[in-house]
Amino acid sequence: MRAVVEQQHGAPEVLEVTEIPDPRPGPQEVLIRVTAAGLNRADAVQRKGHYPPPPGAPSTYGLEVSGTVLEVGEEAARATSLEPGRPVVALLAGGGYAERVAVHHAQVLPAPDGVELAAAAALPEVAATVWANLFMVAGLDPAGPSRPGEAVLVHGGSGGIGAHAIQLCRALGYRVFTTVGSAEKARWVEDLVRRQDERLAGGGRREPGEVVVVQYREEDFAEVVRERTEGEGVRAILDVVGGSYLEPNVKALGTEGRLVVIAVQGGRAGELDLSRLMAKRASVGGTTLRSRSAEEKGEVLAGMAATVWPLLRDGVIDPLVDRRFPLDQVRRAHEYFDSGEHRGKVLLTL
Repeated sequence: MRAVVEQQHGAPEVLEVTEIPDPRPGPQEVLIRVTAAGLNRADAVQRKGHYPPPPGAPSTYGLEVSGTVLEVGEEAARATSLEPGRPVVALLAGGGYAERVAVHHAQVLPAPDGVELAAAAALPEVAATVWANLFMVAGLDPAGPSRPGEAVLVHGGSGGIGAHAIQLCRALGYRVFTTVGSAEKARWVEDLVRRQDERLAGGGRREPGEVVVVQYREEDFAEVVRERTEGEGVRAILDVVGGSYLEPNVKALGTEGRLVVIAVQGGRAGELDLSRLMAKRASVGGTTLRSRSAEEKGEVLAGMAATVWPLLRDGVIDPLVDRRFPLDQVRRAHEYFDSGEHRGKVLLTL
């Protein structure tokens, strides 16, 4: 089968489509014919040599796919209702940039109704990351805010993770602050909110939360949060920046708030006023998803799907596919991804 396997590190030019043997599913695995694979920042970081696959993971790139079940292992067949021909999505530790992938059944979900199968490849990594960090770690309630005006801060609002978090949180009634790097990105997020409001109108759902877009090059996001919340701060922060945002993030937190760091694009180290953290009874945590066990990933996926899949079915959340590239154009796909011009998800199609 065709696949993109890690062979050397560097710029997108190192990526090559090659022929490798077809995978065979183990007893607990599901074999999937891949329709599309999502690109993630982890793929680009791995390509540069800074994020090796965890032990036992395939050396093939790709952390999320959509496709159709080809074969189900004996134990997997007893544990799930998955069967050949079923449209599915899967969260992977690697292997997605390929025509077929074998994955533990716990990491496979039926594809959401109402979403084109290729577009569904934009969902597993993004939706699982948002769910695991904002709802499982930071403790947001999928039933909605416990009090009016309860807010979250999402950094990188025009990226795949940020845009999904904005849509999900406000659909559940949370107020959302988000940071972007330019006026063009701010307009994109504002248009995303407007389009979601149109889909929510007349649907009998709760009032969507307000979205406040902050251009971080022009404004101090911690000060904007303080002013707009009248000093109360936010309940949770989803951060992809890391070190350089550590101190302002803690300033933006409210009492018993939780900051969850999932990437370190702004550095691995930062200064922290511990007395401020203590006074707020707040906490700082960091997580990764890729290295978790199949069972842990299955727990994340099951919780996420119970809330997110109905919202996708009803059109409340858009998978937000920006651009699609055939697998043979994987270099072009990574060049586009590296450019930072994408809004939402970039996909490889097979």
